[in-house]
Amino acid sequence: MRSSDSMDQKFRKLTITSKQPNSRMCFVCGLKNAFGLKAAFYNLETGEVVAKFTPREEHQGYPGRLHGGIAASVLDEVIGRAVNPQGLAAVWGVTVELTVKYRKPIPLGQTLTAIGRITQRKGRFFEGSGEILLSDGSLALEAKGRYMELPLEKIAQSEIDELEWGVVPLPEDPTELELPRTT
Repeated sequence: MRSSDSMDQKFRKLTITSKQPNSRMCFVCGLKNAFGLKAAFYNLETGEVVAKFTPREEHQGYPGRLHGGIAASVLDEVIGRAVNPQGLAAVWGVTVELTVKYRKPIPLGQTLTAIGRITQRKGRFFEGSGEILLSDGSLALEAKGRYMELPLEKIAQSEIDELEWGVVPLPEDPTELELPRTT
């Protein structure tokens, strides 16, 4: 077997069905937050949500490594957004509990992928899981969480308008992604 065939079997190609909104100042997705990650969130054909982001020097804990709390924030957001696979509904997930397992240090300056999904629903509550993958596809961080569905107007302190929250198409937005196979 050729090594390229072996690589093809390790990854799956998935279609992006839509892009989720970004906000203006959110630390994880805010496009105008000078210190934020500016993560882009995409809905996949599988019902999962994927975030792409590249941590910078101002996001470090130890030199050259992403701060663990920031990494957990990304997983918290990608799992919480999985309740909204179309990205436009007025209902979002608010964290009740989050458990994180750190597997590998996360380097700065590398484009990373976070994946989130719903694993169980019970009324207004749902559980989800997610992981952060390094650029080579290896697992760096995984999390499980419990969330409550709430309308956006009950989450935010002030009214959300188009300037604060919306889908912002970018030229670098992909139409499909290659992700490691989990089975």
